[in-house]
Amino acid sequence: MEKINTFDYVKKKKLPKLESRTPQKPFISIVIPVFQEEKILESVLSKYDKSILEKYNAELIISDGGSTDKTLQIVRKFTSNYVLHHGKHRQTIAEGRNLGSQIAKGEILVFINGDTIPCCLDKFLNYIHTWAKTDRTTIALAVKVKPFPEEENLKDKIFYFLHNNYVRFLNLLGIGMGRGECQIIRRSFFEKAGGYNPKIHAGEDFDLYFRLSRIGKVKYVDEIFVYESPRRFRKNGYLKTIFQWGLNAFFVMFFEKSFSNNWEPIR
Repeated sequence: MEKINTFDYVKKKKLPKLESRTPQKPFISIVIPVFQEEKILESVLSKYDKSILEKYNAELIISDGGSTDKTLQIVRKFTSNYVLHHGKHRQTIAEGRNLGSQIAKGEILVFINGDTIPCCLDKFLNYIHTWAKTDRTTIALAVKVKPFPEEENLKDKIFYFLHNNYVRFLNLLGIGMGRGECQIIRRSFFEKAGGYNPKIHAGEDFDLYFRLSRIGKVKYVDEIFVYESPRRFRKNGYLKTIFQWGLNAFFVMFFEKSFSNNWEPIR
């Protein structure tokens, strides 16, 4: 696939034509931003069974932030739908998600991180498909997040229980919230909100859902959930990570920018 320069892309919005792996125009687009993910990416992408993707008319899109390891070699094993960043600046994850959304063809955009996988892809996509067709009052979904079962410890159980219910509570109050590990959004409203703010280095997920909640209903659901790698908590600890999250959320809400000028990748 032809390499795409980020700046040319944003300016001209011209992309090479990509072949869909489904016979019809995709209804669901799963966008995964990645950067230097060779250690975990193959095991993650292998969970996206092609027959299940076709069953729900879903496509898999990878947005690479300029990886120099074997990430792209792994990506090409699973999909030809990918976009590359070649700008001199370090791409924010918000930029990566936005670029991925631009080559997506689906009416429903599902943003999932490169170290995150849905629990039971069939059930996951079935729920999204049914929701999209039957619930016209909700514009976006926030889902439960759990650590990989084989890595879970007692601290994880306590944290994830509290944090998932915190996300549930904020959405009940009408304050949009959904962790970037998995955000499910109707494309029309994603575009209406202007997508992710590419200038925000951390807290871009909260920023988008906060803005979405101003124009429609964001709903927390626990019928489906995703597993994530708890690698950030293992390296930085819960207290430091939660403090950084809170500080960035505060700055995003009141100053429309993140406190952190750079979000450290944990690999």
